[in-house]
Amino acid sequence: MGRTLRGIFFDADTAEVVRTLLVSDGYAAELVQERFAGEDDDEDHAWAVVTDAPAMALELLVDAYDGWLDDDQLEEGPAAPSAAPSELPATPRRRHRPD
Repeated sequence: MGRTLRGIFFDADTAEVVRTLLVSDGYAAELVQERFAGEDDDEDHAWAVVTDAPAMALELLVDAYDGWLDDDQLEEGPAAPSAAPSELPATPRRRHRPD
């Protein structure tokens, strides 16, 4: 998977429905159990649907099935470098008012 997004759901069956819908639409999607900080109960963890679907497609499903879209986009490998910085002038520009 290239760029991936995560939709978080509290019900395993709901997460599986969303995963199945994404796969039937031709996207790669997998289901993983999500452990949040401070959670002790292994049975009560949220479920994440990790997919390469466009954000809008996942957002519509998250809204329809009472989940939330994880804003932290996961990417494989380092982020692409930004464009080269602009060359700055060596001296300040002088602006004068016309008399």
